[in-house]
Amino acid sequence: MRKFVPIWLLFIVQSFSVAAQVTIKKDSLFSAMQSMKEDSILVEQLYIYGELFEDEIPDTAAFYFKKAKALAQKIGYKKGEAAFSSRYIVLLNKQGAFREALIVAEEALEMYKTFGDKRELSVAHLNVGSEWQYLSDFAQASEYYLMAKKWADEIKDKRLQRITNNNLASVFIELQQYDKGIQYAETALSIAKELKNDYAISSSMYNIATARMHLKQHARALAIYKEIESIGIKTSDDILLLDGWLGIADAHSAMKNDGLAEQFYNKVIQFSKKKNTPEYEMYACMGMIDLQVRQKKYESGETFIQRGIELAKQQGSKLELKDLYLKASILYEEKGNTSLALNFRKDFELLNDSIIGEKSRALVTNLEAKYEFEKKEATIQQLQADNEVKALTIGRKNLLNYLLIGSAVTLLLLLLLSYRNYKQKQLLQQQQINELETEKKLLATEAILKGEEQERSRLAKDLHDGLGGMLSGIKYSFNAMKGNLILTPETARAFERSMDMLDSSIKEMRRVAHNMMPEALVKFGLDTALKDFCNDMNQTGALQLSYQSIGLQEPENIDQTVAITIYRIVQELVNNSIKHAAAKKVLVQLSKEGNKLMVTVEDDGTGFDAATLQHSKGMGWSNIQNRVEFLKAQIDVDAKIGTGTSVNIEINLP
Repeated sequence: MRKFVPIWLLFIVQSFSVAAQVTIKKDSLFSAMQSMKEDSILVEQLYIYGELFEDEIPDTAAFYFKKAKALAQKIGYKKGEAAFSSRYIVLLNKQGAFREALIVAEEALEMYKTFGDKRELSVAHLNVGSEWQYLSDFAQASEYYLMAKKWADEIKDKRLQRITNNNLASVFIELQQYDKGIQYAETALSIAKELKNDYAISSSMYNIATARMHLKQHARALAIYKEIESIGIKTSDDILLLDGWLGIADAHSAMKNDGLAEQFYNKVIQFSKKKNTPEYEMYACMGMIDLQVRQKKYESGETFIQRGIELAKQQGSKLELKDLYLKASILYEEKGNTSLALNFRKDFELLNDSIIGEKSRALVTNLEAKYEFEKKEATIQQLQADNEVKALTIGRKNLLNYLLIGSAVTLLLLLLLSYRNYKQKQLLQQQQINELETEKKLLATEAILKGEEQERSRLAKDLHDGLGGMLSGIKYSFNAMKGNLILTPETARAFERSMDMLDSSIKEMRRVAHNMMPEALVKFGLDTALKDFCNDMNQTGALQLSYQSIGLQEPENIDQTVAITIYRIVQELVNNSIKHAAAKKVLVQLSKEGNKLMVTVEDDGTGFDAATLQHSKGMGWSNIQNRVEFLKAQIDVDAKIGTGTSVNIEINLP
């Protein structure tokens, strides 16, 4: 299934758009440019001239786009220089050069931040977000899309609102939040119909059809894909035709109409090669792999696997490469080549872990919340401005009354009292605003931390129950096979080595699952979990780790969220002692006195200048600070170069 409908957003300054509507022959335009002065008009004409070659001779189009940019830089025409991005990324995206396109789009965004209006900023954020989505980084993509949506909503630009909603729909579909994806896509479709834009209509319809496919509503999805194909035929748009054909093939495949599915997949592959759109060929290869496996045509399936992996690596498409590894694992397992199947399964698990990570879904959810918070913040600022206007109006009326009374002394006293009262109101309002901002930050931090731990717990369970069960089943099958086979001494040794490797894999999987969510923490509490963690670290031989607990009684009566947060802080501090301080001995101490809980981590490492923490940009220290703020705790770092490090944290328990 394709990752999202390609939207190459061509932002063109208003003067460009008007000029581009005029049909100009290449030769006459080229002749006209020869006599033009080196000014902004010539920059615009060079861009327009380059656009005439986009489809047939992209290298020529790139040449004139770069020439226009160079001239804009020479004459100091900033908007002309920034406009290069929206044209050049179209060429790069068609070639699958998404990383290069991302660099170009980010450069343009930085320029628009210095001089662009809200519409230009919205477009620039959309372009960067699209490139991140091509590269399968949905958290980054959603961040830029939500910023683009913010600007588009402020200026009520229907075209930009349609695109931001549609791109956000594709992000939520990738994150398996299909109902939410349909909601955004239907909003985009409604705007597209209002704009009477065929391409925009088909783009929103594609996202709706994709969500329907995931919800097993294949017949409804097929009908939508056929509508997209009809729009592509009507408009002679190659991309829409490929979208429609690929969707029709996917729907037929899901409904087990293998003959029709294969017909449309082959149609996409041939047309993609002709039009140099490797992304579509890659998705068609992925569909063909499923058909070949279902029909037990393993040799032809291997051909499509090799081609699909080659295309995914060329384009840097990690999400699709992960899916191809999984499909290869399934094919070789059914074929009976368990060694290759296991290798591809390992590749899939490693890449899947790097893509999804522990925070992907939580990040997107919190970014959406961030957008809503920003709207509330704007409301607060507006209220503050209204209050200031009211206060000024009251001041003027009072001043007029004082002048009419005619007493200079009384006037001075009243003015002083009025000013004092105004300042007190200002102070009270500012305190209320600060409290709202603090509450907002705490809510966001709590959502992130809870999201992290929920995802850690889910992944730990999936590893232990899913992959762990599979590996244990394989081990049991191998043991059963061994009793029924006649093995030579050499083969027997190889078999035993393989069994040892499988045992090591099971142990490593269990270790990873345990680190992600220690069972002892959930069942027995923080004291036992920290004791087990220190014992495990001692057994590795990396360092000598001592643990002391003072004043803790069973049961501990510590909230599980607080316990998990403290456990993660200790983990991070111990890891820092190993990685950065080269420590040999570390002491972890947990003590409780009344409703106060004290955590101390000391090491004998190389130490550091504690003042550098104020400028630290590392993820480790940032994670520790966020968790300490969440606990509303106090942290004290005592460190000097060459004398080791001591970190003390004091937490007030509820």
